Amino acid sequence: MIRFGLRLTLSGGREAATRLAVIVAAVALGVGLLLSILAAINATATQNSRNAWLNTGSGKAASSRSEMRTGADPLWWLVRADHFDGKLIGRVDVAATGPNSPVPPGLSRLPETGEYYASPALSKLLHATPAAELADRYPGHEIGTVGKAALPGPDSLVIVIGHRPDQLAHQHDASRVTSITTATPSSCNGTNCTVRAGIDNRGIKLILSVVGTALIFPVLILIGTASRLAAARREQRFAAMRLVGATPRQISMLSAVESTVAAVIGTAVGFVLFSLLRTRLAAVDLTGTPYFTSDLTLRAGDILLVAVGVPVAAAIAARIALRRVQVSPLGVTRRVKPRPPRFYRMIPLLAGIAELSCTIGRVPRSTNGQIWVFVPGILLVLTGLVIAGPWLTMAGARVVARFTSRPALLVAGRRLADDPKAGFRAVSGLVLALCVTSAAVGIIGSLNAERGIPEGSPAVASAVVGDYARGFDDASGALAGSVPPLPAAALDDLNSVPGVAGVLMIHTNPLGTTDPAWPGGPPGSIRPVAGLASCAELAKMPAYRTCAAGAQTASVSQNYPTFATYRWEHWPSTWPAAAISPQRLARLPVQQIVVATNGSTSAIEHARTILAHIYPDQDLPWTVREDHAQTGAQLAGYQQLANVVILVSFPIAGCSLAVSVAGGLRDRKRPFSLLRLTGARLAVLRRVVLLESAVPLLVVAVVAIGTGFLAAQLFVRAQFDYSMRAPGIQYYAIVLAGLVASLGVIASTMPLLRRMTGPETARNE
Repeated sequence: MIRFGLRLTLSGGREAATRLAVIVAAVALGVGLLLSILAAINATATQNSRNAWLNTGSGKAASSRSEMRTGADPLWWLVRADHFDGKLIGRVDVAATGPNSPVPPGLSRLPETGEYYASPALSKLLHATPAAELADRYPGHEIGTVGKAALPGPDSLVIVIGHRPDQLAHQHDASRVTSITTATPSSCNGTNCTVRAGIDNRGIKLILSVVGTALIFPVLILIGTASRLAAARREQRFAAMRLVGATPRQISMLSAVESTVAAVIGTAVGFVLFSLLRTRLAAVDLTGTPYFTSDLTLRAGDILLVAVGVPVAAAIAARIALRRVQVSPLGVTRRVKPRPPRFYRMIPLLAGIAELSCTIGRVPRSTNGQIWVFVPGILLVLTGLVIAGPWLTMAGARVVARFTSRPALLVAGRRLADDPKAGFRAVSGLVLALCVTSAAVGIIGSLNAERGIPEGSPAVASAVVGDYARGFDDASGALAGSVPPLPAAALDDLNSVPGVAGVLMIHTNPLGTTDPAWPGGPPGSIRPVAGLASCAELAKMPAYRTCAAGAQTASVSQNYPTFATYRWEHWPSTWPAAAISPQRLARLPVQQIVVATNGSTSAIEHARTILAHIYPDQDLPWTVREDHAQTGAQLAGYQQLANVVILVSFPIAGCSLAVSVAGGLRDRKRPFSLLRLTGARLAVLRRVVLLESAVPLLVVAVVAIGTGFLAAQLFVRAQFDYSMRAPGIQYYAIVLAGLVASLGVIASTMPLLRRMTGPETARNE
């Protein structure tokens, strides 16, 4: 029977070839998606391990025995974040105290005083950029490039600069280390080490697992839909085989052979598809930097899981879709009305929602535990939506049939009420796409609303900030740490840079006045001390630049460089006057410097380089935009994933809809031809076909969208303790476009109706 099944599958004519091609394409797409997700998870872990060395000196970091050498000479170590044109530069200053000081990965030796190593991307940037905008920040000359072993990605900007030990010994953040850290950021818990570079890839693993679950379901729907192409014709064929003596087991074998062949071929094509798209996948900026293509690898367990699991899942999906095709010998001629679905079909959907609800306040700490909690809940919700779809379709069809007298609506409503499973099957993929899209938009939108930063004016975003405070003094409420005021020559240099609009120095506050932006607090809470600023300098800032009438100096917020762009900040429109003269103010130490620019790269980087040159021992300047981007970098990666979910699920659903509608027309061509012979106009039949898909689509879509938002609310509440935010107009535009495109797909099958319902189709054979 296997050989016979192979012959029917591979040599069964145009219908069999079309069905095989659609199933192969669906399986290949599913395999490609799964392999991409698994490879991205592995690449993120590999990428994160290359960030480990940058966390050296950040705590009691674990190191391998080979690096814990006895008698190693200490190495002075200082890691700081620099920027250029919005890109992050990892700056590492080192000073060896002897010949046995540890050497970071990717370097052949430690740089000496006046030498530095640069990553290939930074080296190219240094040679292409004027020295006054970048190279002047780094003392010495380049002696080589940082190797791949120390770089998270191909575009990573890293520089390792050599110094004398006495140059780094007095810097407050520098530390003496005897080994290079190998503990990945994911293994840091705040006690054994502190994450300075890299991310916790366990969160990426959870998000990718949820995304993979959401994407595979529409693919399984497409496989099941394609498996039912020409189901009526196969029913007749199998019934004829039963009449000549074939057993039910043999019929099952024939149908299983077709599904297995398609799944095996599709899996092989999926591996080829992954290989072809691997380079493009490496360019996805999910973690803040693209992947090395060589990092997108698959473990033996991953390959075995996909190579075996996907064909089995595809065969099961096809087997379920064809369970009614295996009829008795006379089953085709005595087809009866199927039993209507019952309300119990809503139970799995309600159970999935209940499972996600139970996770609120009970989320496991481990990532694997979270995956085992959330993924089954999401699977149950999606499965429940598919199971509940026929009952919802029947309920909507009965309402339509009861309150209409139009022929097309009446026929469509009655047909849907009689066989709601077939009606919902056509739109099930699109309904799942709407549910997945709603959940993705709800989750990402909520994360952006809670963690993201509202956009300010371009002038605010391009302000360069030098923050020289060293934290917050809990006893006094003032910022700790300061630097001398800018020398007159440096101030002139800054003001002479083309594109610089003004320079503001925020000084320490000997008056002890309270921060005017402080909203107040409970009795006994610490009152933050304001910074002091010149009103003449404030007037040149892009925002919050107004002093009280007649004032020459003012008390400003100690967080003035943020320009109140964080959601929790609410600042006054006018700064109160400070009881200090401009001359005395100019002599006070400085805690923050803000340089207003026109947003050009040249102005920003030139100003940044001047500040870095004046205060070489301090943290490097940043822009307001860069501060926001650093906070929202991972959210941007999640947004990309949400876009992938939307862009992939809708086309898959559209394919399922087209295949299902076309297959349904082919299976019902005889009933429709009989209706035409009895006087039904072709226009009426076209409206019937359109309504048979539109009614379940619109009815169940409402439930799917609501379910998606509810699942999103439960997920963000359980995982992040957030509340879901209402989506923007873009979401509604996507949903409307998807529904209109779906109706267009249905309408595109209408020309088939004329050819399939001619008088010759109604003849008895």
